[in-house]
Amino acid sequence: MKKIVIIGAGSWNFTRAISRDILTYPALADSHIVLVDIPAGEDYMLAAEKIIQKTIDQGNYPAKVEATMDRRYALEGADAVLITIRNDTTVDAWAPDLTIPKKYGVDTVIGDTRGPGGIFRFLRSAPALKAIADDILELCPKAVVLDYTNPMCMVTSYLHHLGVDAMGLCHSVQGTSAMLARWIGADMKDVTYKCAGINHQAFFLEYKVNGEDAYPRIYEAVKNPDIYKSEAVRIEMMKGLGYFVTESSGHNSEYNAWFRKRQDLIDKYVPDSYATSIRTITDRTSHRSKDLDDLLKQDKLDLRRGQEYAASILNAIMGDGELFEFNGNVKNTGLITNLPKDVIVEVPVLASKEGLRPMYIGDLPRQCAALNTVNAQCEELAVEGCLAGDKEMIYHAIINDPLTAAVCSLEEIRQMTNEMFEQNKDKLPMFK
Repeated sequence: MKKIVIIGAGSWNFTRAISRDILTYPALADSHIVLVDIPAGEDYMLAAEKIIQKTIDQGNYPAKVEATMDRRYALEGADAVLITIRNDTTVDAWAPDLTIPKKYGVDTVIGDTRGPGGIFRFLRSAPALKAIADDILELCPKAVVLDYTNPMCMVTSYLHHLGVDAMGLCHSVQGTSAMLARWIGADMKDVTYKCAGINHQAFFLEYKVNGEDAYPRIYEAVKNPDIYKSEAVRIEMMKGLGYFVTESSGHNSEYNAWFRKRQDLIDKYVPDSYATSIRTITDRTSHRSKDLDDLLKQDKLDLRRGQEYAASILNAIMGDGELFEFNGNVKNTGLITNLPKDVIVEVPVLASKEGLRPMYIGDLPRQCAALNTVNAQCEELAVEGCLAGDKEMIYHAIINDPLTAAVCSLEEIRQMTNEMFEQNKDKLPMFK
């Protein structure tokens, strides 16, 4: 029986989905799934436990699920650890990540991955991540560690700096590859691709259907006004850089200087996109309890496997050993030769009984590497600033953020950074 721990299990929908997927593999059907959360997420964690138990009963799996607030108990002897935490659980706690930069002209959509908002979200999570890392190193040092927590690159890098060999996972690559297939009327079973870069900014270096380059079909498809309107930012980036990028247009528009520095550009490419995350989470929260109640009341659950990578990865490593190739976030140990060493990159990875083997890419197209390098260096500056407790390094990370630099002076960024530190002063004990 493999012991699989999910930290941040109060994210009940993800928790029940990934647990369902794990149990669909016969070699993992007897897993011991342990759910962990903090008091703010306890009720939803307990609800997730009920749903997973219902899944076990319906599928007649020889598995076990339990929920606990004792992280050390959960991690003792764990074979795998999935990290999906969010310390700032209320909108009020993280909304200033968007509203403070907006005062200075930095107009963001989600604000959880890069830029001022993403950096401060990472900094607020760092104390919890440090405690988790310390426990993993003591109690289950050989466990497979998979991180779903945003900002992906900064969190994964931080865990590596602390000594935990974590793999960062995201939905962007498989979601985008499927979207492109729909655009050109291709069946995903006929599609092959090579995608690499950094999280939320990886590029499809190849996209083929039955072995033939499908980029001409993509360029033809985006002439459709409805398709163009749905992903204007990414389509313009493809036209400019020559390759299609992962992550949605609204979110992607935060990571560069081209689409959000003037209102006319926002209106043209991503109208009504400011603070989408605040509106979305506020709306989702209002329905969260009802959605959960509805699921608990269902006579029969859907036990079919979903599209998350984690279950297939764990099956390859500790299950039946079926090889599984996916895109993961790992340290750049020469995998992408024209990106900085040791930053977190997103590359194809092969999971097997031998573990996780990232694949060599070589050079990215230089125009793509230039954009990746700036963002990756900002992320690493933030991580190193966190480790050193150095506010100046955080300021240096933010001044180099492409969107921030496009709209603010150095002094304005200084003022904004100071204001964000003041807003978060009680949550950042590493800065004295």
